[in-house]
Amino acid sequence: MDTLETRELRYFLAVAEELHFGRAAERLGMAQPPLSRAIQQLERRLGVALLTRNRRGVALTGAGEVLLHEGRAALDAATAAARRTRRAGGADAPGGSGNRLVLAVKAAAAHDLLQKLLDAYAAQPDAAEIEVLPSGMCEQEEMLRDGRADVALMHAPFDSLAGFDSEELMREGQIAVLPAGHPLAARRTLTLAEVGDIPGLPLARWPRHGVYPPGPGPEIRDQTQLAQLIALGRTVTVFPESARSWLWAAHATVPVTDAPPVVTHIAWPPHSRSVALAGLIRTATGL
Repeated sequence: MDTLETRELRYFLAVAEELHFGRAAERLGMAQPPLSRAIQQLERRLGVALLTRNRRGVALTGAGEVLLHEGRAALDAATAAARRTRRAGGADAPGGSGNRLVLAVKAAAAHDLLQKLLDAYAAQPDAAEIEVLPSGMCEQEEMLRDGRADVALMHAPFDSLAGFDSEELMREGQIAVLPAGHPLAARRTLTLAEVGDIPGLPLARWPRHGVYPPGPGPEIRDQTQLAQLIALGRTVTVFPESARSWLWAAHATVPVTDAPPVVTHIAWPPHSRSVALAGLIRTATGL
């Protein structure tokens, strides 16, 4: 039998991600024995071993690795379908409107471009309502995949555009953001090596896929935290030039000559058939 139920996928993904039946059962809010039986039944139906079990714990087989990857994508697609269907059906609810798009954006990134896009699109006679959904570092991809967003502004090389349709909107350089009173704030330019080797001013560390890169710098959770730590002389960061829109008077910026350009794209799921989304993309590419 080649079909899988979403319940089975949720069970398997919990075990595959925890690599422990007890923790997976607790995460799912169920007892361990029925979870073990469900995984065994799934293995029998598929005719392959998904997990190896021994005294040291649980490990994924090659087939289990495939189902982990494919299962995540399948559950994301199912969740996205449900969320987008509810949004599209909003017009059928009392006081609701189905003509709405959710646009995921990185907080404070490409602010001027975003404002121009929203203003230009709102001027269109058939414009949909746009809900702007601010996100953290590299979260737009996940929001597009699981249906929380219909479209996103994404920034290469930081965000992955794999699996999405996209159009390039803007290209810009990068700047070092420093405490205003720091001696290097008077420099005309800096290099990445210089920014990464400032005594007493370590680079801020942003999470990628839930994991922070190694280093002595502080772990950053949001833009406000970063802004305060820079102003206090506790960290430094490298951001696109458009970040100047959110800087404080206690910040200074210096161009980083060898940093790769940041390219802003508008991205959307390739299977989308939304007329409102098509209109927004036309507006964006015409700016």
